[in-house]
Amino acid sequence: MTDSRPSPRLRQGRASLAISFFVQGAIFALLVTRIPALQDRYGISDGLLPLFLAAVPILAGVGSVGTEHLVKRVRPGLVLRAVQPIVSLALLSAGSGTAVWQLAVALAVFGLTVGALDASMNMLGVSLQRAYGRSIMLGFHGAYSLGGIAGASLAWAGAHWDLPLPTLYAPLVAVLVPAALIAGRWYVDHQGTEPAEVAAEPTGVVRDGATVSMRALLPLCLVMAFAYIGDSTVSNWSAKYLEDVLHSSEQLATVPYNVYMVTTLLGRSFGDLGVRRFGAVAVVRAGALLAGGGFAVVAAAPGAWVGMAGFTLLGLGLCVLVPQTFAAAGRLFPGASDAAVARLNIFNYVGFLIGSPLVGALGGAWNYRAAMLVPMALVLMTIRYARSFSPLPAGYGDGHERPRTVDVG
Repeated sequence: MTDSRPSPRLRQGRASLAISFFVQGAIFALLVTRIPALQDRYGISDGLLPLFLAAVPILAGVGSVGTEHLVKRVRPGLVLRAVQPIVSLALLSAGSGTAVWQLAVALAVFGLTVGALDASMNMLGVSLQRAYGRSIMLGFHGAYSLGGIAGASLAWAGAHWDLPLPTLYAPLVAVLVPAALIAGRWYVDHQGTEPAEVAAEPTGVVRDGATVSMRALLPLCLVMAFAYIGDSTVSNWSAKYLEDVLHSSEQLATVPYNVYMVTTLLGRSFGDLGVRRFGAVAVVRAGALLAGGGFAVVAAAPGAWVGMAGFTLLGLGLCVLVPQTFAAAGRLFPGASDAAVARLNIFNYVGFLIGSPLVGALGGAWNYRAAMLVPMALVLMTIRYARSFSPLPAGYGDGHERPRTVDVG
């Protein structure tokens, strides 16, 4: 009888990568939750602030594209070890400057390196999952959610005690940077593993040396964008929705996003077990239905507590979509998974850029209850593409195999 347990090296690689996901979740939360403090520190007007905020995901997309080409020469683990400290230091720089140009430079560096970080982290996660031969991606993103909760809690404490941003950021960065560097010693790149599921792949699956077919990847790109449109709707509009539409108190209006983050963590903590038992297709369909139902409850809520119940459903539903989309890309292109993940990661930022302005424009021109139905419809469209999450690419075995390569330049 063969021992199917992962090797100690793989277990160390899994734990070290989870630490990096946690660190990144904390760093990102410490940035986005203290945007009002950054605005006050630099005297940025409300009209200029959106330009700064939009620049970060745009540059992150550029960083993700660059990483696709960089990992042809450098292992993803080395990219991650290099950029994660830079991301943390960019956060500290953003909170420590005194001139607007200093903030602009810090956010530009943050955006470019966070795109490389997101891409390389998920590249490592996909290759580790293939080496394990079972679903583990949701656990990595669960670590990210846990880091986000920790970062948001620390940011709340900083705001409550009126701590200057350098005083808040400097000790945390001093801890997180060494933690990431130490964890990086045990990263496991796919070059050093033999994926357990490769032996079972049909001969038509794209292998090493092949290019990524954007036609085959497009359904997953759309799902990624839809998921982040939903996520950005919650992060940017949940407090305003509860206070202005459902007439909650200002204090209660801060609760939905925290509830959303906690349920996202819970869903990701147990989601891998669901994938192993029921399969990725069933889990993605269930997640899309839960998220769609959550938006429907939010749109129809008569009061704040029902609205919070809707945001709870949203967290449980949306949490499975992004990790499973990365994992599906790895299955679809096992020989070109790094390139597939880098291209797919761009649609993370596309969804983030579209989601908040879309809901804001519809809410202003129409009303915010109706605006919530738009991300609901987009998330529910994920069900149409659920077959793309199958362990084998849709179409294999039915006589309609997809082309092995499509060069998209």
